Formats: sequence, C-alpha cells, structure tokens
Amino acid sequence: MAGASKSNPYTSRRLRNSYVSTVVSMSLVLLLLGVMGVLLLNANRLSRYVRENIGFSVVLQENATEADIAWVRKQLDVSPYVRETKFISKEDAEHELREMLGEDFVDFLGYNPLPVSIEAKLRYRYANSDSIRVIEKDLKEFRQVKEVSYQKSLINVVNDNINKISAMLLLFSGLLFFVSFAQINNTIRLSIYSRRFLINTMKLVGATRAFITRPFMVKSALHGLISAIVAMLLLWGLFYLVRNEVRHEMVQLVTVEVIGILFLCLLIVGVIVGAVSTYLAVSKFLDMKTDDLYY
Repeated sequence: MAGASKSNPYTSRRLRNSYVSTVVSMSLVLLLLGVMGVLLLNANRLSRYVRENIGFSVVLQENATEADIAWVRKQLDVSPYVRETKFISKEDAEHELREMLGEDFVDFLGYNPLPVSIEAKLRYRYANSDSIRVIEKDLKEFRQVKEVSYQKSLINVVNDNINKISAMLLLFSGLLFFVSFAQINNTIRLSIYSRRFLINTMKLVGATRAFITRPFMVKSALHGLISAIVAMLLLWGLFYLVRNEVRHEMVQLVTVEVIGILFLCLLIVGVIVGAVSTYLAVSKFLDMKTDDLYY
C-alpha cells in the first residue's frame, strides 16, 4: 500500500502533464485553423474591398458647364454600377500632377491643359473588363463626355490574381485541415499510448469495448472544448493587437458574426476530431495482443 500511495502522486502528475500537453497542442493547431478560418470567412469581403477600389475617370468636354457636370455626376450616382463619385476640377488635377512630377508644369507650358473629370468607383459586381466596356459605351453617348479612361490591364490582373488567390486559399485550407487532423490525431494517440496497459487490463477483466472507449472519448471531447476556447481567446488577442497596430478597414475582420461562426467551427473540429482520434487509438490497443503492447 505504501508503494501504491507513493506512486499515485507521480502517476497523477504524469496524467496532468499529458492532459496539459494535449490541450496546448490542440489549442495551437486550432489557432492556426482559426486564422485560416478568418481569411476564408472574409475572403468575399476582401475580394469586394479590392474590386470596389477599381474605378474609371470620365473626362468631360472643355465647354462643359457646371450644369453639365452636375448632370453627368448625377447620372453616375444613380447608376447601379457606381459606388461613389468624386469631382476633379482643373485645379485639383493640376495639384495632383504637380505633386506626382515634383515640378510646376503650368509655369513651363503657360496654361493648364488638364481637363475637368469625374472619378467613379465601381461596385464589385461590375469591376471587370466586360462590364466596364459596356459602361464606357453608354457614357460616350453623353455629349458632355469626351472620353472614359481606365486601366484595362490592371483590372484584368486584379481579377486574375483574386481568382488565383481564392483557389490557393481553398487548397491551402484543405491541406492545413489535413495536417491539423494528423497533428491532433498523433497528440491523442501518444496520450492514449501511455494508458495502453490500463486499456488492456480493462479488456482482460471483461469490460466491453463501449465501456472502455466511452470515458476516453468524453475526456477528449472535453479537451477539444477547452482547446477551442483557448484557441479563440488567443485568436481574439491576436487580432486585437493587429487592429490596434494597423487601423484600416481591411483589418477589421473580426465581427460578432465571424466570431460566432468561427467558435462553432473550432468547437466542432476540436470535439469531433478529438473523439474520432481517441476512438481509433483506443480501438487499436483493444485489438492488439498483450505481448504486442510492449513493442
């Protein structure tokens, strides 16, 4: 009895260390999945943000009056494809170009050759070459419009890159999930491995497979729940720091809706993967012969 009493603290400490290492490992893996989940949940928002910063410039005729300018701008504002407009006067255009060139070109030329224009930002659904060509054709029918200027190559590059990044993000997410599953599975298998003789003893005394497996699966589900909570706290702290360091619309990704969906997903992954891995690990040792447990 004395030997047993002395061994209990050591055994309990080993079990606690095993539980802690399992929770820590699962939390870190779920944290990585959480970061990827934030990107996936906000992929459409990020894509929309990039596309809605694509625009075009409507160059007006030299003889366009203030009423003409106001009418063209109103037509753009009420159109379904424009998100916002900005009037660029000759003075504004001169100021922007002078800052870009670093010299006063008006003094050199003796006059300001830059036209009056209206800059328009597109809605994301229309931020593609086909839509802009149709928009350009419609705008050129206005007598006040001289030309419609936009960077065709840039629009194609942006849309191509967004499609490539989306495909790569999905591929990387699938790969990361597979690696995460393998990592959690290995962590749990190592934890179960240290109790393989207990599992074998229970089998030898006649305990059923379900009776042996159930406590391990319940404990793993609890570990998955704790790991999901820890991962969410770490993820929240990470994005809180990022948001404070970089105050920009693109980093305001963590909303109540995203947090709810993400926590639910991490909870499901942690609990289900933990339970499945535990079941497979326990079943493996239940199917092994006693002599094989020593190798």
